[in-house]
Amino acid sequence: MREQAWCLSANRWGARRAVRTYFRAVSRLGDGAFWYALMLALVMVDGWRGLDTAARMAVVGGVATLLYRRLKQWTRRPRPFAQDDRIHAWIPPLDEYSFPSGHTLHAVGFSVVACAAYPQLAWVLLPFTLSVAVSRVVLGVHYPSDVVAASGIGGLLGLAVVWLL
Repeated sequence: MREQAWCLSANRWGARRAVRTYFRAVSRLGDGAFWYALMLALVMVDGWRGLDTAARMAVVGGVATLLYRRLKQWTRRPRPFAQDDRIHAWIPPLDEYSFPSGHTLHAVGFSVVACAAYPQLAWVLLPFTLSVAVSRVVLGVHYPSDVVAASGIGGLLGLAVVWLL
């Protein structure tokens, strides 16, 4: 299975201390701290416009949480480290199942909303979001397809919130 090979190859990078430390930090920030800080900063710096964007991001967060939890329960895909002893979970997973990546789904959705309102933030948000997505595979808790699917779902969700609200 080609995806398993990609997963194993990416996971080996986690054996390098600097790589593992970086991706653990990114993953931890992707748990929510970075996004909550961004929402607060937008409100403090840009008032009502920032509040509007933060509220849209909150809608994305709520819907994304419902979506990824339902999809995980529906698909029940085991995590890579549970399927292959050669893959090490460099962090403890937040839940039992792999598909889709909740971190990636949230990161992409939040970034779409924030960049639609503040394109000047793209230089920070896009590399951070990409790092969140890559971290999930390197840390052994997701397959590449979990991250790709979550990116698509998060992107569509973010666009829907921008267009509809």
